[in-house]
Amino acid sequence: MDISQLEAFLKVVEFGSFTRAARELGVSQPAISQQMARLEETLRQPLFERQGRSVRLTHAGETLRARAEQIVSMVRDTRREVTDDGSSGRIVVGGIPTIAPYFLPPLIARYHKRFPQVRIELREDVTERLLRLCQQGEIDVAVMALPIDETGLKVELLFDEPLLLAVPSAHPLSARDRIRPADLEDEQFVLLGEEHCLRGDVVRFCQRHAFQPVSVNQAQQLTTVEQLVASGFGVSFVPAMAVDAVAARRVVHRPLTSGGPRRKIAACWNPVRYQTKVLREFFREMRTFAAEHKKSHGESASGGS
Repeated sequence: MDISQLEAFLKVVEFGSFTRAARELGVSQPAISQQMARLEETLRQPLFERQGRSVRLTHAGETLRARAEQIVSMVRDTRREVTDDGSSGRIVVGGIPTIAPYFLPPLIARYHKRFPQVRIELREDVTERLLRLCQQGEIDVAVMALPIDETGLKVELLFDEPLLLAVPSAHPLSARDRIRPADLEDEQFVLLGEEHCLRGDVVRFCQRHAFQPVSVNQAQQLTTVEQLVASGFGVSFVPAMAVDAVAARRVVHRPLTSGGPRRKIAACWNPVRYQTKVLREFFREMRTFAAEHKKSHGESASGGS
C-alpha cells in the first residue's frame, strides 16, 4: 500500500466512478482499476461494490476511507511544511457557484500581484462537496454562504449582502422603488436547483413571510435565472455582488423594504492542516478584500439597475 494508491482510492470515493476518478487524475481507467485491485489484494478485502458504471464502498472501504483521509492529509501537510519557502507554492481556493465568479477572481488577481510565484487554483462546486474537499485537504479554503454544517472546520464570517429582487422590466413591480414581501405572494419564482444554498435562502425568506414560493422553472446558473426572468417566466432574487455581471436586458433589480433577504458569506478551512506562509498571506488579503467589498457593495447595494 502506498500514498498514490490511497490518493486514487479517495478520488474513486469522491466521484463514485473509476472513469471519472481516472479523468481527474489524468490517467487511464484501466490504470485506476489495477491500482484498486492491488489495494484490495493487499488488504484481502473488497473495497467496492460495483453497480453498473458506478461504485459504492463496502464496510471495509468505509473503514479505509477514514484512515486514508488522515494519512493523505498528513503526508500532504508534511510536504507543504518541508518545502515552505514563504514565497512560492500552491493554493487551492473553493467557492460556490453564486460567489466564485464574482468575488474570487478579483481577490485572486490582487493576491497574485503580490505573490506572482504562487500558483492559485480555483474549484467551483456546491457547498456539500466543498466541505468534504476542505476536510480531505483537497482545497485550502472555501468561500460559501452560511449556514453550513461545520463538521470540524474553522468558519470565519467575511461579510453579508442583500439579495435583490429581479423582475421583468415590463412587470408592474418594476415601477416601484421599494417592494414589500407581501407583494410577492402570488408571483411565480425562478429558482436555482435544490443543491444550491441560494435557493434555500429564498425559500426560507418567503416562509418567514408566510408564503411558499411557487417555482416551475429551475436553473443551475444565475445568468440563466436572469434570462428566464427577462423572458417573463417569473421573478427571482439575485445576490448584490452578481448583479453587474449577470444583469440581463429587460430585467430590473429592486431591494425589498426593511428586512429584505440577505445572506452571510464566510470562509472555511481545516484548522488542523499546516498553513504555509503564502496561505497565511492569502487569508490576510482575503480579509482585507472582504472588508473593502462590504464597504463598497454590501452597504451600497440597495439601488436598482
